[in-house]
Amino acid sequence: MTELALRNYAHLGDAIWEIFVREYVIYKTSNPKTLHKLTTERVNATFQADMLHFIEEDLAEEEKELARRGRNLPIPVGRKAIQNTYRPATAFEVLIGYWYLHNKDRLNFFYNKFKSTEFFK
Repeated sequence: MTELALRNYAHLGDAIWEIFVREYVIYKTSNPKTLHKLTTERVNATFQADMLHFIEEDLAEEEKELARRGRNLPIPVGRKAIQNTYRPATAFEVLIGYWYLHNKDRLNFFYNKFKSTEFFK
């Protein structure tokens, strides 16, 4: 199913998620402090873990498996204290990176789902 290491998908997914959020917030304000606040509220492990939970019911079985495997990646030493947050956030990033490279339609489906929630109002 995967062509790259899961860690590579997570690395890419982290960047793609930040671009998605930044593109979203630039239409909300031009105030630098507010831009930063709106971005950092959505580009962090806690928010990403919440987003994974939000979309879990919409994931296909192969996507659930990809997320499960991403959740089980080794945790960097500095993040072991927050592994209950870090693990699902990494799984979320794996999915975003995977969809970005292999299924842009699926990625856009979830982008639209995110935008329609209270998380992005």
